[in-house]
Amino acid sequence: MRHGQSVDNAAPVFQSVGTPLSDVGLQQAGLIADRLAQVQFEALISSPYPRAKQTAAAIAKTTKKTAEFSDLFVERGKPTSVDGKPWDDPEANALWHQWHQTLYTPGARILDGENYDDLIARADAALDYLHNRPEQSMVVVTHGYFLRTLVARVLLGDSLTGHLLERFQTRASVQNTAITVMHYKDAFEEDACWRLWTLNDHAHFAD
Repeated sequence: MRHGQSVDNAAPVFQSVGTPLSDVGLQQAGLIADRLAQVQFEALISSPYPRAKQTAAAIAKTTKKTAEFSDLFVERGKPTSVDGKPWDDPEANALWHQWHQTLYTPGARILDGENYDDLIARADAALDYLHNRPEQSMVVVTHGYFLRTLVARVLLGDSLTGHLLERFQTRASVQNTAITVMHYKDAFEEDACWRLWTLNDHAHFAD
């Protein structure tokens, strides 16, 4: 799932690594925690970024699970020089757009920002990590862009290109604390692999 709304999600700034949950995000974390209290799962894994850790903490408190933290599930890494800068900061805005293109251009890199190759390698490592764990059911608290990258990799595999990833990222939406479900299983005349089951389930927001 994606973490709850962060302070920077709600502000016109380039989200920083250290931003915490907003008041809305804390409410969302409580709602998803209540929902997951009705679900049987064996492990709770989270990105170590504060907004994800706070979301995981709410889930841990309600479900009595102990959260584990993994850097595999952090958000795409922007150049640190733009963190927290307003969208209308000319230098930060120009740098962000230059970096953003490297997310879809193999081999391109801007400063210390992650690029397409980094993201695909990390997505593969994250999926392998989950597949190789002993538990059969896990809850993972991660981030919107990286979550969509995982889904794109599952759906398209080695057919995924920078162009297709960009299209998927701009056409698929993931609400804060919405649930995405993936199974590692076989199918009729098909070997076992990751399969998308549910995307962006946010029924816990219903009245």
